[in-house]
This record gives sequence, C-alpha cells and structure tokens, in this order.
Amino acid sequence: MPRRKRNAGSSSDGTEDSDFSTDLEHTDSSESDGTSRRSARVTRSSARLSQSSQETKNAADHDESPPRTPTGNAPSSESDIDISSPNVSHDESIAKDMSLKDSGSDLSHRPKRRRFHESYNFNMKCPTPGCNSLGHLTGKHERHFSISGCPLYHNLSADECKAPTERQLRYKEKVAELRKKRNSGLSKEQKEKYMEHRQTYGNTREPLLENLTSEYDLDLFRRAQARASEDLEKLRLQGQITEGSNMIKTIAFGRYELDTWYHSPYPEEYARLGRLYMCEFCLKYMKSQTILRRHMAKCVWKHPPGDEIYRKGSISVFEVDGKKNKIYCQNLCLLAKLFLDHKTLYYDVEPFLFYVMTEADNTGCHLIGYFSKEKNSFLNYNVSCILTMPQYMRQGYGKMLIDFSYLLSKVEEKVGSPERPLSDLGLISYRSYWKEVLLRYLHNFQGKEISIKEISQETAVNPVDIVSTLQALQMLKYWKGKHLVLKRQDLIDEWIAKEAKRSNSNKTMDPSCLKWTPPKGT
Repeated sequence: MPRRKRNAGSSSDGTEDSDFSTDLEHTDSSESDGTSRRSARVTRSSARLSQSSQETKNAADHDESPPRTPTGNAPSSESDIDISSPNVSHDESIAKDMSLKDSGSDLSHRPKRRRFHESYNFNMKCPTPGCNSLGHLTGKHERHFSISGCPLYHNLSADECKAPTERQLRYKEKVAELRKKRNSGLSKEQKEKYMEHRQTYGNTREPLLENLTSEYDLDLFRRAQARASEDLEKLRLQGQITEGSNMIKTIAFGRYELDTWYHSPYPEEYARLGRLYMCEFCLKYMKSQTILRRHMAKCVWKHPPGDEIYRKGSISVFEVDGKKNKIYCQNLCLLAKLFLDHKTLYYDVEPFLFYVMTEADNTGCHLIGYFSKEKNSFLNYNVSCILTMPQYMRQGYGKMLIDFSYLLSKVEEKVGSPERPLSDLGLISYRSYWKEVLLRYLHNFQGKEISIKEISQETAVNPVDIVSTLQALQMLKYWKGKHLVLKRQDLIDEWIAKEAKRSNSNKTMDPSCLKWTPPKGT
C-alpha cells in the first residue's frame, strides 16, 4: 500500500483534526482555552494510537508474507524500513507533537514515518544454501523462512509448488468434458473403411484417425503435427538439416525391422537412404538387402567381441574395450543414437568400456542392450550411456542392465550413479529400480534406526539418489530438526504382491554367475 503523508491538519488515520487546525489559526486565544484543547487532543491522540497499534498487531498475526515497499517489492535495505522503535510510549509521541505546536513550526516539514508490522523480523532468511526465500511448499505464500517450507530443499522450484489457478482448473474441467464425448467404438462400416484405406495406401499415407479418439485430442494432435513440420522447415532453411541427413526411417536388424526415433550421424552416402541394413553381430551397416545377404554368408561373428563376464541361461554379458575394438564400439554408438536423444559420444570410444547384453539361440548371441562407463570416472559414474533395443523394451531387460551396473560397483566397492542428463525412458527405469531396491531393503530391515549411509553401502546406490527416491515415495520427513525415514507398509505390501506375480521370471541378475575382476591400469 502506498504510504500517506501526514500533513498538518490530518490525524494518523487520515481523518481531519478540526481542533488541531483551529489551534493553529487562533494562536492568540487565552491560555486556559489552549490548555483545555490540548487535553482533548491528548485524549483523542491516545485513542487513535491505541487503535492503530491494535490493527497493526492483528495484521501481523494474519500476514505471513514479508512487508512490501511502495513499489511492491520486499525491502532490500535498511533504508526502506522504519528504523524508529514501534514501541515508543504514547506520552513521548504526544510530547513531541505539543512541542512542535507550541513552537509554531510547520508540521508539513516533519520527517515521514514508515510503519510496518511490529513483530516482524526483517533479517530472517531461509537456511538452505542457495535459496532466495521465494515461494513456499504449500504454494499459498510468496516467501518462506524455514526448511519445512523451502521448495529448493525438497528438490522443487517455486513454480512447481504453485497451486493451479482458477483458470487452469476451469480449463481442466473443460477438457474432461470434451473427452467424455468420445465415441464408444467404431462401427462395422468404419472398420471396413479403415482397412480398405490401409490396404490401398499402406505406409504411404497416414491412417484414418477420425472416431478413434475425442475431437479435442484429434485437434490437439493435428496442431502438434503442424508445429513440428514448421520447426523442421525452419531448421532446413537455416541449413541445420540437409535433405539427406534425417532420411533414415527404418533399419533391418536381424529378423526385425525397426523404426528409428532420432537422427544419427551416419556417413552421408548412407544417411540419404530411407533404410539401412545391419549385421546384428558385428553391427556393420550396408545399403541393400543383397549386400547384407552376402555379408552374412561370410561373417564369422556370432557374439560381440571382448570377454564374456556373465552367463545365466541364455543371457550373457560381454565386456568390450573401446580401445581394443574401436570399430565395433563406434557402430554400437551410432546405432544407439537412433533411439537416444541426449547421446553425444560417437567416435571417441577409447576411454570407455562397453557392457553388451545378449540372448543366445542356435544362430548366435542377439543384442538386447548395452551400457557404457568410463574406465576412470572422477565422479564415480557407473553408467555413461544405457540403451535397451526397442524390440526388447518393457520386458525387464532395462532393469537387468541397471542392476548389473550396480553389481559391478559392489565388486569395485564403490558407490555409483548414472551420468546426467538421463533420457526420459532412462529416468523412468532408474526411478523404478531405486524404488524397488529401497522397498526390498526396508522389507528385510529388522533394526530400529535406518541410516541412509548404510543403505548406500549395501546397495551401492548414491545417497543423493536414495534421498530423492524417498522424497518421491513420501517416506522422508523433517521433524524437530531431524530427518526421519517412514516405513510405509502399504508400499511394501504392494511391492511384495508384484514380486509374487513375477516370481517365475528369470529377469534378475545372479551375482554368483559374474566372473569379473575390476580392470587395472586401463
């Protein structure tokens, strides 16, 4: 609120003081009349000051945000704050007013007084390092001054804590209503029409999308298509995308034909082709089916190069040195870039070790996925890049690769963590793995006090990842200056039920099947 100047003839609450102005105009009145008027003013001034003090206290009790300057910002220096004591007695204030009146001085020249909440401490700051005290965990307040309300401490931003506005809630309700209008299903005539369209045009035309979803979602999809095509045109005009650089749409890989997701920097003569043909064993890429057939007739590779360090059933893991098998590792990185957005390493593979997981049958060892790690990681990263081939996704192999990376960290007697940033699918897989590890540990834990350090040493998971997972599961609370880990039995029971359903699955890593010693001097 803007401050009001206290001019002559005005009281502290903005009302005119008629006796005050009369006293200034008639200074030649009798001394007895002046004394009676001053007594009346003393009474009214005391009443007004008491009322103002009570209102200030009530405002301080209900206001949790810091005081604002006339510009609307929090006070940045002591000059913006009234440094005069708010507890000055009424008699002293009245004495100053009387002395000014008696001396005949102009009250308009008195210094402006700035009043804020009496009980507020302007020096309070959030104790979290790097926090500017803006935002609140509840989303209801503009500032906070304790760890319990600090968004940064809870690994959130101030914007993420803000409650949805009324406009956002109305829009959400509107979308829900629009999606309720979706048709229950396709009629027989519509199905025949769609099948005829697919048989006529195949993959050269987009499938018919009408009546498959709500009109709102279909319109949203059309707008996203238009925006993506516009962005591609801009990149093409800027020269960032050439006509042949993003033309690899599919790859023939063993008995699978895989649609690619992202651009990969293959040589230009191969990149301009619509399809690449790859040997699934040596990962050499070719231009045609004929060349691939001739290559397969004479290719002697049936498994990745390097040492087989793990085998259980048909699942094997090979350790491949990027320095000893440079061409294979480069081809593996180029293949991985077709399905990873954040990958930047293609050719400089010598400082890395690659752990390739395969599934064996009577024709050879087929690539399931892999992860790479630095030979000497300063930050103890146990994974630099991780990929599960699309044909093996959602079958538990990604979790097996993650579990194997932590198994190697346990053998090395180190605490590991994946290198950031993680891809979207990678982040989902790691969060699922960390959740499973923590719930298993808590299920088997029989002690009274849980230590995050002990969990980290037993599971080889970085303490930062453990804390973030506990917070996501709402199992970490701050109470009386201490962090407490809550053992939520409902989550543990849910995990036990899931484990019982997949008890027959062999998608787990057996430490006894690992035959490996940490490399030295690599």
